[in-house]
Amino acid sequence: MTLSRLSVLAALLLSLAGTLSSALAQDRSIVMASTTSTEQSGLFPHLLPLFKQASRIEVRVVAVGTGQALEMARRGDADLVFVHDQAAEEKFVADGFGLLRRPVMYNDFVLIGPKNDPAGTRGSDIAAALRKLASSPGTRFISRGDKSGTHGAELRYWKAAGVDVAAAKPAGYKECGCGMGQALNMAGSTGAYLLADRGTWLNFKNRGDLAVLVEGDRQLFNQYGVIVVNPARHPHVKKDLALTFSDWVVSPAGQAAVASYRIGGEQVFFPNPKP
Repeated sequence: MTLSRLSVLAALLLSLAGTLSSALAQDRSIVMASTTSTEQSGLFPHLLPLFKQASRIEVRVVAVGTGQALEMARRGDADLVFVHDQAAEEKFVADGFGLLRRPVMYNDFVLIGPKNDPAGTRGSDIAAALRKLASSPGTRFISRGDKSGTHGAELRYWKAAGVDVAAAKPAGYKECGCGMGQALNMAGSTGAYLLADRGTWLNFKNRGDLAVLVEGDRQLFNQYGVIVVNPARHPHVKKDLALTFSDWVVSPAGQAAVASYRIGGEQVFFPNPKP
C-alpha cells in the first residue's frame, strides 16, 4: 500500500473515531422535564454539574409547570420528571407512564404580597388569609393558572378556605398562565398577592414592594419527587441513564448536594428520600 493511501486510510479512521466519540457523548445525555421552581430557584445550576462530574451524563432540563412536565413525559418527550405534585405523580405512575416515584426533597410555599398588606393576611394560616383576600374589594391576586404544582397547591388552599375559584373567581383574581418568575414580576408591578415556592422567591431579585406575608402553615409543605419514564410505553427512553440520576439524587452524595444549596446563607431545599 502506498504512503498516500495509508494517509487517506489514517484520516478516515480518525474521522470515524471522532464520529463514534461524538455519538457516544451524545448518547450520554438525558432530557428531564421539571418545574420552573427548581430551575428559577437556581438549584439545577448547582446540582447538575455535580451529577455530571460523578456520572459523565449530561442532563438537559425543560422547565415548565408540573402538569406540562408530566404531559411531556406521557408523550415520551422526556426520560424522567422532577416535579412537585404528589397526587399527579402517583397517577402518572399508576397509569403506567412512570417507574417508581422517589421523594427527593421538600421546601414550602409562601403567600407573597405588598408589604403594607392591605387585606390584612399576615400570619401563619393560609386558609384564613385567602378568605380575607376573597372578601377584600380592590385587592389583586395573581394565579399561575398553568396546571403547575404551585397552581395545584393554590387551588387546594382556596378550596380549604371555602372559596370556589372555578365557579366564581374573586374580584381582582387574574390567571397569567405563566411561570413563577413572570408571576412574581406581575405581582410586583401591580401590587398583587400570589402563592410562590420559597426557592424561587429567595432567588427573585425584582422584589419591589413585595414581602412574605404568610408562612409556617403545615399545609404549605411542598414535596418534590423524581420519576423515570416507563420504557414499556416509550422504548426510546434512556432508562439506564435516567435511573443513574434517580439513584444519585437520593444517594448520600446527591442529598448532600441538595442540602448544600443556599441563597444568602439560607438553605433552600431539605432532603427527605425514602427507600
